[in-house]
Amino acid sequence: MSESTEKSLVLVKPDGYRRGLSGEVLRRIEAKGYVPVALAVVTPTHEQLAEHYAEHEGKPFYEPLIEFMSSGPVTAIVIQGERCIEGFRALAGATDPTAALPGTIRGDLGRDWGLKVQQNIVHGSDSPESAAREIGIWFPNL
Repeated sequence: MSESTEKSLVLVKPDGYRRGLSGEVLRRIEAKGYVPVALAVVTPTHEQLAEHYAEHEGKPFYEPLIEFMSSGPVTAIVIQGERCIEGFRALAGATDPTAALPGTIRGDLGRDWGLKVQQNIVHGSDSPESAAREIGIWFPNL
């Protein structure tokens, strides 16, 4: 792996999974040139989500986020590629689906749920450190 080759965690959130968008997200990841190296469909536990979102504990959106993320299955994917953390976040688009640009996952596939911005199809790691921590939570044997 070169210095710019990274791994990142991508989650197709429960709203995306329910709408059958896991395959479309994976298609866009592969079309961008990133390689999926691990994939699982899981219903996350409260403990798993508490560890994943620990940095947000105590914030007003924390409990609704945990409740939403535990509401059904998610597709967890580890991707690998040159600058894939930054690249996937650009591919995902702005957190708010209404503000996300056309051509991005959230811009093309996201719905406006008002204040429920966490229902935005996907999650992507935001740094190499976060990616390593998150991959360890979702794929402990990787």
